[in-house]
Amino acid sequence: MSKRARSFILIAVLGFLASLAIAQEPEPAQGRGGGRPRPPAGPAPRLPDGHPDLGNDKGIWSPNVVPNIAGIDSIGHRQTRVVEKPPDIQFLPGALEVYKQRSGTLSKDDPEAHCLPPGNPRMMATPFPFQIYQYPTRVIFLFEGGAHIWRIIYMDGRQHPKDPNPTFLGDSIGRWEGDTLVADVVGLNDQTWLDEVGHPHSDALHVIERFTRVDSNTLHYEATIDDPKTYAKPWTTSWNIPWRAGEELLEYICQQNNKDLQHLVGK
Repeated sequence: MSKRARSFILIAVLGFLASLAIAQEPEPAQGRGGGRPRPPAGPAPRLPDGHPDLGNDKGIWSPNVVPNIAGIDSIGHRQTRVVEKPPDIQFLPGALEVYKQRSGTLSKDDPEAHCLPPGNPRMMATPFPFQIYQYPTRVIFLFEGGAHIWRIIYMDGRQHPKDPNPTFLGDSIGRWEGDTLVADVVGLNDQTWLDEVGHPHSDALHVIERFTRVDSNTLHYEATIDDPKTYAKPWTTSWNIPWRAGEELLEYICQQNNKDLQHLVGK
């Protein structure tokens, strides 16, 4: 074999090895499970009823693999990860002042820092993983963080209560639109923020959520915010949440005498 032929073979081998290394490059080493390569994405798995499996197979949905979403409008002052498309948020006058106050003091009064549940849609953007279990009449979410809470989306055809008792996660009823789980949420109290930077809402908040497992590694989440006491019109935000196969939720404890709070003084 000539020297020139051997050179071409060497270049080809080096190029193949380089491409293999790039394909196996791990995710950024941030959050639990960061730094380990994920297997290539395949089709979304399905259950015997034909619907996409949103997470019954072993693993966790892990927003904490990458920096968490500080502002669901993607322009928060501590924003480290943008949402898919900045929404058109039109505050009513009083709500804008509330947002400016919260943002201006670096969110020192964030209720989640007091170990209160984050509410919807913030539960889907906190830096803690969650699991989803599907049953014929309900879909159950288990959250590691956010006060280690659970959530139920009822799939049995029921309607919302006529006068729901306001709660942190509200009343959720769901349906399938093709391969997308659609959740309709009302009955939310006004004690939560929509995100870390302090977007407010009232007890009139109505949220429409859409969960789509676009492939084996990705859950696409979309939330439409409709609150006529806070915003001039509804607005929509969305982001992707990665899957971590083979991982489980850990025990998480949040105490209301959180000693870190005394150090949160704002600007």
